[in-house]
Amino acid sequence: MKIPQLAGTLLIAFTSIALFANCSSDSKKGDNKTKTSVNASGDSTEVTSADTTRHPIDTAKYNAALKKIANGDTTGKWPVKNQPYPLAGAILPFKRIVVYYGNLHSKKMGALGEYPPKEMWSRLNAEVKKWEKVDPSTPVQPGVHYIAAVASGTPGKDGKYINRMGNNQIDSVIAIAKMHNGIVFLDLQVALSNIKDELPRIEKYLMMPQVHLGIDPEFSMKSGARPGTKIGTYDAADINYCSQYLVNLVKKYKLPPKVFTVHRFTKKMVTNYQNIKLHPEVQIVMHMDGWGEPDLKIGTYRYFIQREPVQFTGFKLFYKNDIKKAPHRMMTPEELMKLKPAPIYIQYQ
Repeated sequence: MKIPQLAGTLLIAFTSIALFANCSSDSKKGDNKTKTSVNASGDSTEVTSADTTRHPIDTAKYNAALKKIANGDTTGKWPVKNQPYPLAGAILPFKRIVVYYGNLHSKKMGALGEYPPKEMWSRLNAEVKKWEKVDPSTPVQPGVHYIAAVASGTPGKDGKYINRMGNNQIDSVIAIAKMHNGIVFLDLQVALSNIKDELPRIEKYLMMPQVHLGIDPEFSMKSGARPGTKIGTYDAADINYCSQYLVNLVKKYKLPPKVFTVHRFTKKMVTNYQNIKLHPEVQIVMHMDGWGEPDLKIGTYRYFIQREPVQFTGFKLFYKNDIKKAPHRMMTPEELMKLKPAPIYIQYQ
């Protein structure tokens, strides 16, 4: 079984960060205003208030859904044992999340920034229909996954090699998501900064019920290396810090559970996975972020996602990078549904 090639991964990473070497971000601080948006179930709601009379989840339905996505796994790892039931309003595993990934500044970082909003949604909705067809018993929750902090090719004023997107860009993404009742993921590439310093910068958005979190260990450069020259890392302690941060927000603002995605395509990107803590307020997705031909992607998923279970799994599909080598095609929903476990979060770049 082939393991992802480091050189190819770093080449793509460096290409991405180079696009932002001279890109300035808007550092204006926005006000916490009441906004009409969508909640985790896709219903219109006011962000500043939350339903405190929510009914608990149907545990039997939850257990059945976990068993379904385990997909006949015989390793004993799936479904993950002794995980807590989520609070009311949980998206997973009742729905499959299907998102477009990218940044509004770049057409090369993903479909989210490559197309105008209407065209982007037309393309994403076409993917949603494919998933509804292959798994009609699992509704699809569409959304957008926005890189809110981008690892940069230059050090910047603070020397952290990070380009933080301004509130106006994030507001635009939230408005784009709202066009089709989509949820939003804000993704952080902390570079030479750290997750503790970067999370507060997007807290006002994480307070919204439809906004969730993603972190990318690839660009967590604890070694001090420049982003794109090496693959970074997060430990379970970092992931637990993020989870507890989200737990506190969910409790304080009476929010539905947050979905928390962690990118991964190598073993060292996430260390001490067995120490990752689970909470009713947070749903963790270990997201297979590697690109390449189908056999390579399946191997990556098996080695670094299936064998080191946390809670839920995700899978990324690349419109361009996945077709570079024979058989020059992307994997299909039908193929992904055969994986054990079947991914419940799908990301297109």
